[in-house]
Amino acid sequence: MSPVKKIVKRMKVKNELARQVMGEILGTFVLLVFGCAAAAQVKTSRETKGQFLSVNMAFSVGVMSAMYLCRAVSGAHLNPAVSLSFCVLGDLAWIKLLPYSLAQILGAYLASGLVYLIYHDAIMEFSGGILTVFGPNETASIFATYPTDVVSVQTNFLDQVVGTAMLMLCILPLNDKRNAPAPEALLPPIVATVVLGISMSMSANCGAAINPARDLGPRLFTFTAGWGTEVFTCYDYFFWIPLVAPLVGGVLGSIIYLVFIQWHLPELEDESEPESEEIKEQTKEQMEHNSKKDELYLKMSSI
Repeated sequence: MSPVKKIVKRMKVKNELARQVMGEILGTFVLLVFGCAAAAQVKTSRETKGQFLSVNMAFSVGVMSAMYLCRAVSGAHLNPAVSLSFCVLGDLAWIKLLPYSLAQILGAYLASGLVYLIYHDAIMEFSGGILTVFGPNETASIFATYPTDVVSVQTNFLDQVVGTAMLMLCILPLNDKRNAPAPEALLPPIVATVVLGISMSMSANCGAAINPARDLGPRLFTFTAGWGTEVFTCYDYFFWIPLVAPLVGGVLGSIIYLVFIQWHLPELEDESEPESEEIKEQTKEQMEHNSKKDELYLKMSSI
């Protein structure tokens, strides 16, 4: 073994949860770099270098890339609402929910910081050096989501519940072996397409966050980077809606899938299941019959 391989082998993280947390940090980081960078490009260029659809597509490409990157390590949840839903379904241990969620928020925070560094000059030129949440030159929406003025709190909450429920309804069948699962290698682009569809159809009210980490991580960054407390207090403390509603929607969508679809799917045939006594008896009789035929054949051959 070469010295480099020996060093790499020694550096390998042996703790499973630690590896999964690292995967979620990097995966969410990649997702938000694509999405927030596209938002910064569209906003600061005043839509001369991209439009609203560009941001939706960039987030979708981010989802696909992040899933290919870390799915084998952590499952590529990239979203506390997805992690919570998998805990409810029994596919993720409850003890991992908090580490997963914190990792996703941290990844989103770090990605926002990188996008801010890349587009710092453009953001300052666009905003006139004043980082604000309101007005024609606001730049906070590059990072976190904010509602449309005419939409009520109730509608925004429902919007996020429905959007995240749709996400879970559409992705759960993809890996369900009792349903018609998608090929493993095609899961990331299919999930990305689902995210694109939700973004294109449910972004008008409040930005289609459908992901608490995607919103809270960047919002925390803008709070620490100069936008101030307005990122939390604006629009009647809107920030809690993309934080809470996706969690409700994810669980709701998962329960709907269970009740309406999964419980009614045919059971998988377990080939490793021990044979029943009836089958064993039939097999024994067949072997005895074959043995008698062989004996008769030998006797006829010797005549």
